[in-house]
Amino acid sequence: MFHPRRTIRALLLPLAAGLALLTLPAQSAQAASTLTNGGFESDGAGVAAPTGWSEYGDTGASYTESGGHGGSYRLSHYSASAYRVETYQYLSGLTNGTYTLTAWVRSSGGQNSAYMSLKNCGSSEQRTDLPVSTSSWVRIVTSIAVTNNQCTVSFYSDANAGNWINVDDVTFASGSTGLSIKGADISSLAKSEAKGGVYKTSSGTTGDAVTILKNAGMNYARLKVWVNPADGYNDKAHVLAMAKRIKAAGMKLLVDFHYSDSWADPGKQTKPAAWTGHSYSQLKTDVYNHTYDVLGALKAQGTTADMVQIGNEINGGMLWSEGSTDNWSQLAGLINSGYSAAKAVSSTTKVALHLANAGDDATVRWWFDNAKTYGINYDVIGLSYYGYWHGSLAAAQTTLDDVASRYAKPVFVAETAYPFTLAQDDSLENQIDTSSELVTGYPATAAGQLAWMNAVANIVEAVPNGRGLGVFYWEATWTAVTGNGWDPTDASSGNGWENQALFGYDDKALSSMAWFSHR
Repeated sequence: MFHPRRTIRALLLPLAAGLALLTLPAQSAQAASTLTNGGFESDGAGVAAPTGWSEYGDTGASYTESGGHGGSYRLSHYSASAYRVETYQYLSGLTNGTYTLTAWVRSSGGQNSAYMSLKNCGSSEQRTDLPVSTSSWVRIVTSIAVTNNQCTVSFYSDANAGNWINVDDVTFASGSTGLSIKGADISSLAKSEAKGGVYKTSSGTTGDAVTILKNAGMNYARLKVWVNPADGYNDKAHVLAMAKRIKAAGMKLLVDFHYSDSWADPGKQTKPAAWTGHSYSQLKTDVYNHTYDVLGALKAQGTTADMVQIGNEINGGMLWSEGSTDNWSQLAGLINSGYSAAKAVSSTTKVALHLANAGDDATVRWWFDNAKTYGINYDVIGLSYYGYWHGSLAAAQTTLDDVASRYAKPVFVAETAYPFTLAQDDSLENQIDTSSELVTGYPATAAGQLAWMNAVANIVEAVPNGRGLGVFYWEATWTAVTGNGWDPTDASSGNGWENQALFGYDDKALSSMAWFSHR
């Protein structure tokens, strides 16, 4: 933990001077074509302006100290009173092209803003907010197109008294980052609309939720499919109808096969009633036929799935007990049957395998090591990551980085969510409804929801070698609508997730939808 003990030299700047921090600082005489002293090791501790770096604003709040990520020292921003400070380095003589800034960071949270940026590069400034991470270092990235042979690397804090950030191991090199998937699961939407659910723009105009999400920047939709659900929703017919709307909006489609009549997750993988009593051999055929049937129908109507999940959160396998991880050879046979069906319909459709708990690298590694041993076929790894259940951002980053490298596969966060309020909008107690359940530093507000989503997107974007594909929000449209509860067998069941939708209790699009416009 960071416990600064330091005399702060500078007083808080007048407001006008503080606002000036948003503009480009004066170019440093130390301009170079490569980043200097990115590890802050050149000077030891207690240096206000590290070698190669310049400062602007409340300069006493920026200094080096012991406790680095990779070396002995780090850059810190801290003051016992409110402060605004920028630590920056001006680079010139660059070859034009795309560059990526990488840094390891920690933050107390609580700032009005705390971010790293690339600016004065000839294209629009690019920023990445520092995640709230008080004990573990997190790696973040920002990329930009340099068109004028120069660029300024900047770390900026607009902070309240006692807020701090740590920065270390900064690199600036050729390359680009970004996310190809900025998605959401909208499996609840068809039933919501049928039961009277209404969706509005942020200004209050009633509209189509798919269009509202698309206009916010969403580019990929996820739909679950059950075999014979009791309420008739999330079946083949509804997936086909929703796929037309998704594709008409210009989005891509992920089809999430649960191979069940209801929810499949690490705690339950119940066979569809129609497949009860089937032998393992017959179950392989069932998986193939069901997968081929749904995906073939999608292709036939001109809405080919771009990605499919063979199973949902299959940490313990699927189609229990035959497909349990107690019998890896049979689980492999079932998954490969689904893979073969998907590829038979469309060879370009990506097949993902989806586990829960991105914070548990050991379990994810155990699972995919077995997948390799037993010859399980797949293209992409998807992981659920709920910060209030699955550990720190740093832990999730460790897992994402590890599996992307270990298996040489792209990775994505298949599910994540965060509450915009702790209040509930129906009679069922919400999954997350007390402040003690929240992730430290992320309040249950629309702003907290947005900050969380950006933090998750940022760790996926930082997966090395471009293997971080993106994020799906869960569940964007599941607002509290009578009759659209969690249990498909019980029309009176409630919704424990409405405080984590991306539409508020007034049905308006929340400001947190801005995360879809992430790079």
